[in-house]
Amino acid sequence: MSDRPLVLGTRSSALALAQTTLVRQALAATHPELTVEVREFKTTGDKRQDLSLASAVHGDAGVKVEKGLFTKELEEALLAGQIDAAVHSLKDLPTTNPPGLEVSAVLPRAATEDVLILKAGVDPENPLAALPPGAVVATSSVRRMLQLRHLRPDLQVVEVRGNVGTRLGKLRARSDWHALILARAGLERLGHAPATGVLRHEDAELHCAILPQSLMLPAVGQGAIALQTRADDFLTASRLDAINHRETLAAVTAEREMLRLLGGGCQAPVGAATRLVGRELQLRALHFAEEGLPPRAAEVRGDAGDPHAVAAAAVAALRGA
Repeated sequence: MSDRPLVLGTRSSALALAQTTLVRQALAATHPELTVEVREFKTTGDKRQDLSLASAVHGDAGVKVEKGLFTKELEEALLAGQIDAAVHSLKDLPTTNPPGLEVSAVLPRAATEDVLILKAGVDPENPLAALPPGAVVATSSVRRMLQLRHLRPDLQVVEVRGNVGTRLGKLRARSDWHALILARAGLERLGHAPATGVLRHEDAELHCAILPQSLMLPAVGQGAIALQTRADDFLTASRLDAINHRETLAAVTAEREMLRLLGGGCQAPVGAATRLVGRELQLRALHFAEEGLPPRAAEVRGDAGDPHAVAAAAVAALRGA
């Protein structure tokens, strides 16, 4: 195999770098002779902390940001040949690749649940009960916001931007905020242990509870790390094939195809949970199709070898076909 180094592109946040380290470790285990270089980028989503994510995507903030708020600069570097593969949180990656690019590999999926983080104690068996009537909960996700309001219409949901540390700091600093929701996978990749019920931030101790999927379905692709490459770069694709986790790929392909068929992007109000049982894919989905109406739910099963068919069945069920 060629001795050409493999150049990875990544966002420069602590979480993105932690995910890139996981990719490097997987490559070192499968290709110990391979030299891997890393180049860091700041995306539009990193630079524009003033933007509301949902409003920016939908044009409600006075500026319309195209798809790929956290991926566009990496994709441009990939197309320009500055990097060989871009490391993405799959849930941030648009469901349609730009012409000439493809997802060549995904790592084994981490935990997919969301985590409720509070200043006060919480009952892990009934986490939302810790929130008083009218409590203020911070999140950047429309999906989480709508699921919360569906479960607890009394809650006030506010948007929060920034990396994990910044968001935790905002929760501590804001006396009017009761809680924050973050992804379990990101917390664990940064060294936190939300399953213990305690989360440390600087000199403070916060309380947390993992939200079961029965309460809140995760985002499409949540917990998965994707490697995007040029479609004609067969050398890089062959190198990444050794670290590609095919079970995860089948699951996230079904979820992402479902989201694509629904016409949604990263901020679409769609939740998904996929299990692989033998050769069967089991996909649960929740879609807030119309504002003010209850979500539509579906649960379908199908052959793991045909995730696109599983996705089509889920969309048909969600649309009541």
